[in-house]
Amino acid sequence: MNSSYVNMGVGALLATLFVLKSASLVSGGIFLSEAPEKPGFTIAGAETASAEGGGGAEAAAPETPIAQLMQKADAKAGETIFKKCQACHDGTSGGPNKVGPNLFGVLGRKIASHEGFAYSAAIKDFSKGGSVTWDYDHLSNFLKAPKKDIPGTAMGFAGLPKDADRANVIAFLRTLSDSPLPLPDPNAPPATN
Repeated sequence: MNSSYVNMGVGALLATLFVLKSASLVSGGIFLSEAPEKPGFTIAGAETASAEGGGGAEAAAPETPIAQLMQKADAKAGETIFKKCQACHDGTSGGPNKVGPNLFGVLGRKIASHEGFAYSAAIKDFSKGGSVTWDYDHLSNFLKAPKKDIPGTAMGFAGLPKDADRANVIAFLRTLSDSPLPLPDPNAPPATN
């Protein structure tokens, strides 16, 4: 092999790399765009968090207590919404644990107490040693925004921000029991966590 062919090959390679790098620099300068002042869309979770933190008008709107919402809740509609939950939870009697614990009998059950499921430390702490129960208020608060209600929970679900959806799912969960918990008194004050 002749050294002139090697020199031509190396020269062609260097010329090609020079042209590609030059084109990259020029196109980067032409098509450079600044970050917009206002994003094209906002993520709903971030928007509500900033509204709550900023003391906006939305944060001042009173919430309807779950006890009142349960009076009009539709378990059939809740069953449809629950299909989202079935990727991680089973709701059959004696059914298996999946990524999350089996939810048969969850309403009225002690938090972090389903046998055979390894709960996160955050849920165990929240359960206060098994003294806290999944009542209507606790379930509603948790289902609204799991990571906000129990920071550090392993549950990756974003939550059900709509009151009616939450009440419907809880009404369906209420049916997943051998002895359903009585509906809460709509005139009772909401429980505090």
